[in-house]
Order: sequence, then structure tokens, then C-alpha cells
Amino acid sequence: MKLIASLALVALTAAVAAPAAAQSFQKPEDAIKYRQGALRVLGAHFGALGAMANGRAPYDATAAARHADVIQLVSTLPWTGFTPGTDKGETRAKPEIWAEQAKFKEHQDRMISEVGKIAAAAKTGSVDNLKAAWGPNSGGCKACHDNFRKD
Repeated sequence: MKLIASLALVALTAAVAAPAAAQSFQKPEDAIKYRQGALRVLGAHFGALGAMANGRAPYDATAAARHADVIQLVSTLPWTGFTPGTDKGETRAKPEIWAEQAKFKEHQDRMISEVGKIAAAAKTGSVDNLKAAWGPNSGGCKACHDNFRKD
């Protein structure tokens, strides 16, 4: 049931993503909620794959492929929500995001690339491939959090 709800949220997020990328959000709070929602969905599915890769959850090839589809799509979504004015309000985003935009973009690109490698491995149906991809590619989220997210 949680997977169905998450996939529904991803579909909704994807439907919103195209207009969000093409136009600005009505209010800064809308952009903050959008990016936080996308990152929450990404974290849930990334965590489920990590649990399988690290042996904390039984490996399920079908579920791994579904999680892979979700993380691959959702990893591209939150970035449109980091618009000017969204550094205030209920956010854990550090000011460095706006002060060091090139560095922040590098972290985005790295994370999207690493998520793509994990997703590709997860879709092979082999837990060994997932484990092999997980180790060298699972640090993109943490690296960005360390530099750009308040504790």
C-alpha cells in the first residue's frame, strides 16, 4: 500500500514538475513544499534500495526495479524548487545554496548520476549488481546534505 501511495505521489510530482520548470512558483512556500516533497519521496525509495543492498531487508527484484524507477525520476525534480526567496521559511536549506550555486549544481549533477547508476543496477534483477553499485554511488545525497543542509 505504501508503494502505491508513493507511486501516486511521484506521478503527481511529475505532473507538477513540467509546469514548475516552465514557470515560477506562486509563492516561495510552494517551491519549498515542492522540493521537500520530492526529496522525501526520493529518500523513502532510496532507503528501501539501501536496505536491500546492505542486507537489512530481503532482496525483491520486482520491488527493487520499482524503487529504481522512482529514484531515477524523482532525483531530477527537487532542483526547480530552489528558487530565489526560498532560503527563508520552514527550510533546512543553507544560504550556501544561493551563494555557491555552481558548487550546488555540481552536487545535483553528481547525485543524479549516482542515482542513475544505482537504478540501472537495481533494474538488472541481481542483488550482487545492486550491492556493487551501491557502495561507490550512494554518497551523493550525504555529500550535498553535509554542505548544503542545516542539521
